[in-house]
Amino acid sequence: FEKMSSVSVASMLFAGGCRSLAVPLAARALRISLNRHLTLHVSGWCCRSSHNTTVALAAETVSSTTDAGNLTATSSSNSYPKYDRLLPCPTHKSPPRIEHLVVSEGGPVLEYICKALDLPHLFVADLIHFGAVHFALVCPKPPPTATAQQIRVFKQVTDPLVLRKRASIKGKTIREAQKTFRVTDGDQFVEPGTYLRVHVHPKRFHRCYEIDWRSRIIAVKESYVVLDKPAGTSVGGTTDNIEESCATFATRALGLTTPLMTTHQIDNCTEGCVVLARNKEYCSVFHGKIREKKVKKLYRALAVSPLPIGIINHYMRPINMAPRLISEDFMKGWLLCQLEVMECRKVPWPTSVVQDEYCVEDCGLPSQDYAYECKINLLTGRTHQIRAQFAACKAPLIGDSMYMPAAIAEMINPGLNPFGKYKKDFISESEKEADVANWIAQHGKEPSAAIGLQACQISWDDDEHLFRAGLPWWRS
Repeated sequence: FEKMSSVSVASMLFAGGCRSLAVPLAARALRISLNRHLTLHVSGWCCRSSHNTTVALAAETVSSTTDAGNLTATSSSNSYPKYDRLLPCPTHKSPPRIEHLVVSEGGPVLEYICKALDLPHLFVADLIHFGAVHFALVCPKPPPTATAQQIRVFKQVTDPLVLRKRASIKGKTIREAQKTFRVTDGDQFVEPGTYLRVHVHPKRFHRCYEIDWRSRIIAVKESYVVLDKPAGTSVGGTTDNIEESCATFATRALGLTTPLMTTHQIDNCTEGCVVLARNKEYCSVFHGKIREKKVKKLYRALAVSPLPIGIINHYMRPINMAPRLISEDFMKGWLLCQLEVMECRKVPWPTSVVQDEYCVEDCGLPSQDYAYECKINLLTGRTHQIRAQFAACKAPLIGDSMYMPAAIAEMINPGLNPFGKYKKDFISESEKEADVANWIAQHGKEPSAAIGLQACQISWDDDEHLFRAGLPWWRS
């Protein structure tokens, strides 16, 4: 690894491993602190060394900077530039940064994080408010890529003799104790051995502050609210941000004292009908209706090519990660994807002004004279189903930066998709795995704003309850 010019180290280091620098007692933790000018992407546990060594129990995508809004800090200084809180939402994007800590001294969680990560008190308070801090009683198991030394570190902090002394995990299995929960109170006491995951740069949703939320309310009922969700927003929040969500902003727009709860999801880049429950009881009721297939959803999709009227079948790989891979042929263990194209009509391609207003990405495809608006009855509700199926039919959705690049690549080079119509016969499993990895690489990133997809109608109980969204963004 590159040599780092400055390393902030915590003193909870283990025998047979790494030396310790002198640091304030309250700042002890197992963590990573990287040179400000070095950005390192790693997966799994890490051990980095310079003239001295830091051990970290875990790391995902880590940024070298400690930028949080206008915040910068180093371990050698306790003075910070002016901090204006996490609100209002900054226009710039901070690089991803997730810190993984194991508590060495008991105390309030907010104070511990401030000292362990050299972050201002108000900033950490905001992170907790955003839901960006999570804890577990016992540190999670390291990934298969962990080194022998990293595994030794894990074994030492989870030694049965050590865990047996902790009253908080009595009666729990190790797996139960490793389950993570969101920290909701900065005064929450964390004991030595507690695992903390801090999303220092939570994902932000600036569109939440641009929307007239009251105008997006379709219906307000005793037990639920129906919202016309804007594109570029999250229904119920993300792992690191539950503040900037449709549920939160709709609750405030209606002046409700009880927070609205999510009953189902649509992608951040999709707009349209979403049902939010006003109480836990109706949340359970609506979940039951979904399981019993009593909820019917219709969508509008704006595609680059026309599709025939009728039912389209594919099979989706049962791996919970994007992009979602689908096959035209039956694959054992893969999930059936079914949708019905009810209508398909030629419409003008969205103007550049409209695309700029909704931050629609061109995805490498120049504007055309016409696009094709399809009305869809979603028969199975798989994640990314419409997007993946349309792309597989050479009709990717406008603005879909994840699936359109792969669809274009397949059109240029038929057979690139190992599960497509022109797939080749593989002579070995390793050859197939290589082609699958190459196919995944053809896909792009998840869209940050709008794509050509709207949940235009939702109904349940044989259309006894039926609600429609307004005009989609491309008709505005």
